[in-house]
Amino acid sequence: MKNLKDILPWEDRPQGCKDVMWRYSHNPIINRYDIPTSNSIFNSAVVPYENGFAGVFRCDNKAVQMNIFAGFSDDGIHWKINEKPIVFEAGNTQMIASEYKYDPRVTWIEDRYWITWCNGYHGPTIGIGYTFDFKTFYQCENAFLPFNRNGVLFPEKINGKYALLSRPSDNGHTPFGDIYLSFSPDMKYWGEHRCVMSPTPFPESAWQCTKIGAGPVPFLVDEGWLLFYHGVITTCNGYRYSMGAAILDRAQPDRVLYRTQPYLLAPNAPYELQGDVPNVVFPCAALHDGDRVAVYYGAADTVVGLSFGYIREIIDFIKQNNILA
Repeated sequence: MKNLKDILPWEDRPQGCKDVMWRYSHNPIINRYDIPTSNSIFNSAVVPYENGFAGVFRCDNKAVQMNIFAGFSDDGIHWKINEKPIVFEAGNTQMIASEYKYDPRVTWIEDRYWITWCNGYHGPTIGIGYTFDFKTFYQCENAFLPFNRNGVLFPEKINGKYALLSRPSDNGHTPFGDIYLSFSPDMKYWGEHRCVMSPTPFPESAWQCTKIGAGPVPFLVDEGWLLFYHGVITTCNGYRYSMGAAILDRAQPDRVLYRTQPYLLAPNAPYELQGDVPNVVFPCAALHDGDRVAVYYGAADTVVGLSFGYIREIIDFIKQNNILA
């Protein structure tokens, strides 16, 4: 396997740009019609795999049926997405019924790649599955009762248990939402639920005052777990999704140490402002190699964009603009 430092998708900060994070100049990297049946491809997850990358992609078809598809890339930018959705075999359960699948995340834990997604089982809940090779996939028990979204696993056990972030919700376009933490000894039974973060009061940080949800799989920095998340404001034109970041305690990740008052990235480019759902930046995956991070995000519920930043600058920005101070 190649060193990630040698293949991390990257583009230097544009001249004159003073933003902490910046967009890839050739965004979107995945367009809505990149497989023959797709209406849109967005909110997708990427991990290093063999000598390149593998991913699980949300592809809504031209009937706007929601499903997840595997894909592969040598450089993390140019992708070949399978034209047929993932078909799961039974993992730790025979109950693998699913009305829809969307918004996946992927992480390596111990000996396999774990996938979480929003799974349709009498309403949205957290689906869990795994693969060893992105060819054969196994589905496990849903983590929770409906209704829930934004299931994001930590990439290692914490105090000997698997840890999962989620956002309890309702059956529709939820006008509320806090981030919760849950633990499991075996990826089947979940409990010890703890509230991690809530939306902010409107006067304090309006971009995240309606609801929030975990984004990419968190990863460790010196200060703790770096978590990118999305925040939502309800405007005269509907919901507006932006990206912020927080640092969680390493041993007790329900403890938030720092959290951004300003956003890191908000809808600004045409492909973020215009699409099936306008005004959306929705982060789902982060690749990092020391001090660099590349964040993949869904744009306007239509395409996939890529953004970059230096981890130390992002951490300093979070600390200097800490809403918890």
